[in-house]
Amino acid sequence: MTKKTARKIITFDWAIKTVLRDKANFDVLEGFLSALFQRPISILDMLESETNRVDESAKYNRVDLLAKLDSGESILVEMQYLSETAYLKRLAYGTAKTIVEHLKLGEPYTNVKKVYSISLLYFDVSRDGDDYIYHGRTEFAGFHTHNPVTLKKSLVGDEIRVGESNIFPEYYLIPLASFPNVIRDDLDQWVWAFKNNEVLDEFTAPGIDALKEKLDYLKMNEREKREYDTFMDYARSAWGMIDNARREGREEGKKEGREEGKKEGREEGKKEGREEGKKEGREEGARQKAREIALVLERQGLSSEQIAKATGMPVAE
Repeated sequence: MTKKTARKIITFDWAIKTVLRDKANFDVLEGFLSALFQRPISILDMLESETNRVDESAKYNRVDLLAKLDSGESILVEMQYLSETAYLKRLAYGTAKTIVEHLKLGEPYTNVKKVYSISLLYFDVSRDGDDYIYHGRTEFAGFHTHNPVTLKKSLVGDEIRVGESNIFPEYYLIPLASFPNVIRDDLDQWVWAFKNNEVLDEFTAPGIDALKEKLDYLKMNEREKREYDTFMDYARSAWGMIDNARREGREEGKKEGREEGKKEGREEGKKEGREEGKKEGREEGARQKAREIALVLERQGLSSEQIAKATGMPVAE
């Protein structure tokens, strides 16, 4: 089989940090969003996002940006490598915080604008694994009839777009590893590029040429390449340490769970002991490994806040 020709591009998280916040490069993100929403998207400005408010040099697990559209809507785009506890709750908090922060004191609720959250993920989100893009939104239906309800215009407001039903945030989860590398439409071309860090020469989706040209690794100067390569080296190291800590915690939990279970004389006691041992072992193993990682990161000169975000430990520890 002949290998298809492609252009190597930098990872999208590095692009978020260094390229996409520049107004001259808005067309890259506009192309992706237009393919996802299936309507033309025009970005008015990039707003201050949560991870852009402090030094990002050590934030290897998650990066994000916040785009404001000419329609007034806001779009949160993030890329994350490792899963975390209460991930969906953090997403809900992020969209709610965006709504609150962009409504000035004293403004009427009619000025509230819709927020979309888009997550490009390197971990699985579904037990079924039957898709690679998941869409979540709030809908109203009859309690007894279960039929979708058409809300009164006075409730939803005037600015409702095609496909929208209300002002509540919408979420898109895109686990890149689940993408089967089969191109069916324009959106698949973008997902391919994000997953494989390359753009095939045959791709024709609107905006994909901008992605290919502006994120081209070979067009970077030596300083830019050095910074990018250094970032990737540190990132891979951080991911490896955190992932290893999780595995060791699970193994220690299983071992302690088996030992505790053997001490119980009754079947119920065995079951409870195994479960409790697994839980305590996982937690203690993860805590111990997190402390080891924290020491390594501290020696590398990272601040307490940066170490806390990388390991999940409280800043006080």
